[in-house]
Order: sequence, then structure tokens, then C-alpha cells
Amino acid sequence: MGNPWLTIIGIGEDGLAGLSEASRKALDAAETIFGGERHLALAAVTERGRAWPVPFDADIVLSCRGRPTVVLASGDPFWHGAGGRLAERLQPGEWIAHSAPSTFSLVAARLGWRLENTVCLGLHAAPFERLVPHLARGARIICLVRDGKAAVDLARWLTEQGWGASALWALSALGGPRESITQHHAESYGGNPDDSLVAVALEASGAQGMSRSSGLPDTLFMHDGQLTKRPVRALALSALAPRPGERLWDVGAGSGSISIEWALCGGTAIAIEARGERAANIRGNAASFGLNHRIIVIEGEAPGILSELEAPDAVFIGGGLDADMFAAIWSRIAPGTRLVAHVVTLETEALLSDLQQRHGGELMRVEIAQAEPLGRYRSWKAARPIVQWSAIR
Repeated sequence: MGNPWLTIIGIGEDGLAGLSEASRKALDAAETIFGGERHLALAAVTERGRAWPVPFDADIVLSCRGRPTVVLASGDPFWHGAGGRLAERLQPGEWIAHSAPSTFSLVAARLGWRLENTVCLGLHAAPFERLVPHLARGARIICLVRDGKAAVDLARWLTEQGWGASALWALSALGGPRESITQHHAESYGGNPDDSLVAVALEASGAQGMSRSSGLPDTLFMHDGQLTKRPVRALALSALAPRPGERLWDVGAGSGSISIEWALCGGTAIAIEARGERAANIRGNAASFGLNHRIIVIEGEAPGILSELEAPDAVFIGGGLDADMFAAIWSRIAPGTRLVAHVVTLETEALLSDLQQRHGGELMRVEIAQAEPLGRYRSWKAARPIVQWSAIR
């Protein structure tokens, strides 16, 4: 590790008593000690202490480069803490870290939960909708929230979403002399809005939760009729083959349903939509699924807008395909990029047939009909046939 100038120390509610000898030595040697006001008080730091600016700014730490410096953070600085944001700006030999148990670890230890089977989320700076993909019957979830008022608001939100019967624990000041743990149901939790250092543990009960298979119900999406319907969407996602960490270009995104299901698989998406009202629907859908941190909505025309975008791992073209658009996309994507296009007109079907002959891949025509009432009986009502071309650059 060489001779690191920065030491990142995780501190708990037990203050100096819970720190290792190495952490104490780093504190004694530091010229400057950064932390929240609570952290500085727990470590009994006075004249050498500098409170964090709000919002957090790593540059003030980097301005001390080369001089002995300490950063104090809550618990494990690399789990929803400042550690990761600092380390990504530094060379490996510049820093060393001494972590304390995270709030997640302390909650699991108090409740007897297996941490590897528990969802752990930081909601102190994120919308409650971030919970949506994780809510399922019996799911155990630990959430870091901003304060007691946020815990009350979370319980109310859960109740409004149909999860009011869920068991809920409010845990505050874990690991210190003011530690408090209370158990409730979400629908009856009144809490104390003045509490600080609050974590909420949840054992979900009530609603059914969201399916994780491809092809979510159409009713979950806001749209103006421009929606890739569930069975066709499932076929598109199967061909796109989403993987965690990959990026999708969703060209002619409509309601954003393809982008949303891609992001639910752990990837990120850039949804490109020319019409403002549809772009607004995509943003609304992303927010309702808690995915606005994974989906970027670009309002503009393809292919012109594409030159400004980061390269994708996969491309879905759901509307507006012509020869010029294809040429622009094909020239921009790297070898190995997956491309899936859906068309419904005879002209674009002919284009896909030509593209498949030139570039290979699979060409498939899908016809779907649904049973609907016809007088006293039922009959099949056919949707327009969809032609899908899937290829690898």
C-alpha cells in the first residue's frame, strides 16, 4: 500500500471505544479530519475537524492530497458511504480504509436475518419506488432512510401500494447507548418524526409483487397506444438477451416498456423518442418502476441524435426504421452488438428481408390473435403481423 496519505475510517455509535488501534493512530496523526458533525463528535475531534459540505464534495478531501488526512464515515464506508466515491478518484497506494460494521450488518444481527438473503437499499437520497422491483411476499428488505419522518413516509407509501400488512421494524442509533428497536405493521406505524439515524427493516406481506419474467402486463405502463404489447415484448426481450451492466439503445421507444424490462434485468437503457408526450410517458413509467436512475430519456430524432450517445451492447428499433436509420446505427455499433428490429408495414418488411440476406441473423413473422366476444359467442381478433429481425453486428 506504500504510504497512503488518506485514511477512511468507519465509525459507529460507540465512538472512539469501537475503533481499532490503527484507526486511533491515523486520527492522532492527521492534520485534517473530515466527517459529518455527528462523526466528528463521536471521535471527539475539535480543532482539526472539518464538517462535510452538503451535498458531499470529494474535491475538498482531494485538496489535502499528500498530507495526512482522515475521512470519518458511518459504519462501512464502502456500502452507501463516501469510501467508494473517494477511492474511484484516487490511486490504490493513496488510501487505506478501516471499516466498522455497516448498518445493514447491525440490523441483520439484531433481527437474526441472513444478510445474503436480504435486500439492502439506501433510500436516504432515492425515491421509495426503488423498492418496487424487490417487493414480493416474504421478502426481507433493509432500508437506510434519511430520518424519522422519512420512515413514517415510507410506511405510508407501503400501505398505499398494498403492503400495509408487512411487518416493519424501526431501528435507530444501532451499536450505541441510545439504540432503539421497535416492531410494527406498516399500516399502523406512527413513528417519531424527530428520530435520527433510522433504518427500516421490512418483511413484505400483502400484495402479490411484480413478476420477474419478460412480458409484464400492459396495464402497468402509461401509453397513448404506442406500446409493444406483452407477447411481442417478451419475444423482443428474448432476442435482446439482457444482461446486468449492459446498455440498450431503445430507438422509437414509445412508452419505454422495452427499456423498463431491460433495466429490470440489471442493465441501463437510453430511450430515444421524438414525440414530447411519449417521452413524458417514458419518464413517468421509469419513475413508477423505480428505474429513473437506470433509464435516460432522449427526446429527439434518430438517427441524428445517435452520434452523441455512448455505444450500446444491444439496440432495439421499435419504430421509424428505414435504410438511412439502419445504416447510421449499423455504422455506429461495435462488432458483437445485438440488434433487434420490429416492423409492421410491407415496405419495412421488405427492408428487413434484404438486411437479413446481407447481414444474416434470424427473420421471424409473428401473428397473434386474441379471443374476443362476437355477439353471444367468441371469435379470434388478429393483431397486425409483426416481423422481427435479430442479428449480431
